[in-house]
Formats: sequence, C-alpha cells, structure tokens
Amino acid sequence: MELSLAEYLKPTPTIDCDAPSIQEKVKELTYGREEDVLKAVSLFYFVRDEIKYDVYAEHHLPEHYKASVILARQSGYCVQKAVLLTALARAAGIPARLMFATIKNHIPFGNLEQVMQTDLFVYHGYNELYIRGKWVKATPTFNLKLCREHGIIPVEFDGTQDAIFHSHNLEGKLHMEYLIHYGHHLDLPLDEMRAERLKIYGPVTYERLEMLKR
Repeated sequence: MELSLAEYLKPTPTIDCDAPSIQEKVKELTYGREEDVLKAVSLFYFVRDEIKYDVYAEHHLPEHYKASVILARQSGYCVQKAVLLTALARAAGIPARLMFATIKNHIPFGNLEQVMQTDLFVYHGYNELYIRGKWVKATPTFNLKLCREHGIIPVEFDGTQDAIFHSHNLEGKLHMEYLIHYGHHLDLPLDEMRAERLKIYGPVTYERLEMLKR
C-alpha cells in the first residue's frame, strides 16, 4: 500500500527532521528560496560537497545513522548522506524517502575493495524527492573534491531530473552498474540492510566490512 505524501514529511527515529540542528541548517540553506526546486538543489549540493564521503564512518550502531548526528559529524558514507538529505528535505517541506540498490564499482579507488575482496556495494543509499508532482532521484554520495581526484563524473542535480551515478567515468571507462533495486523506504531499514549484506557478502566479508568502521 502506497503511503500518502504527508508520511514522507514526518520525522522518524533515524530521519530526525524535527531536530533543532536540522531545522536551523535548512533555514540557512533555503533562505530566500521559495520554490521546492531551488530548495532541493541547495540541500543536495550541501550534502554532496559539505558532508565528506567517508566509507570508514562508524555505522555499527543505530545512532550512527541519525541525521542530526551525521550533520554534526560532517561526514558519512552513502547511506548516511542519503539519510541526512532526506531529513533536510522533509524539514524544508519536501516529501523525501530513501532508495537502495546493489551496485558494481568497475573502477575502485582507495583500498576498500581490496579489504572487502569484492567490487559490489550492497544497499547503496540514495534519495527520492517529490518535486513538481513527481518523484525525482538524487544521489549526493561523492563530493566534488573526491570526484576530481579520481576522474569520476560528478552527479549534478537540477531538482527536476533524476541524478544517479554515471555509468562511465571521465575517461569513458565503465564505472558504475546498478544490479539490484530494493525500492523506496520511509525510514532506514537497518535490519533488512544488514541481512541483505550478510547474504550477498557472506559472513567473512561482512564481518570484515563491519570491523572496518569501528
């Protein structure tokens, strides 16, 4: 059963859009912007570029996914950044929800893939925002600095068109491939996410990944 748009404006234990710090940041970022499109664009670029992408960010406890905690820390990995954008959007009066997919990274950077021994990212998190009568996808994962350092095409968002990872990098090489889509969620499905990661990664790689972030 599809939820009403009003449900996607409400706070949840993880998406604490009613937190004072979230409310204040939204006022700052959307000052003078009346249209949802302009608000959404401002919120997206704040999360994309001002919240550092950090695959080693703590995530083994539920509170590590709370939007206000991520805002205070100013860093997070894809799911955490998506949670924050969801909270900011809801606080700005824009219905927002979480999206998840398993993706294959054909051009790894750093040593995460060597440690994990896989190029699959299970339950990659991104967003859908309801703007001008439709749901629009937004992926604020990689900050601009990181993209420039690794030859990644930055995800740009205009508030009207879907903005997901590009399939190829700046050199034209195959980069990101979407393999499995898990649909949309009102709140973070933490238990479901962990169960799917354990199933696909297997217990050894899953435990290695969990230990990386403690």
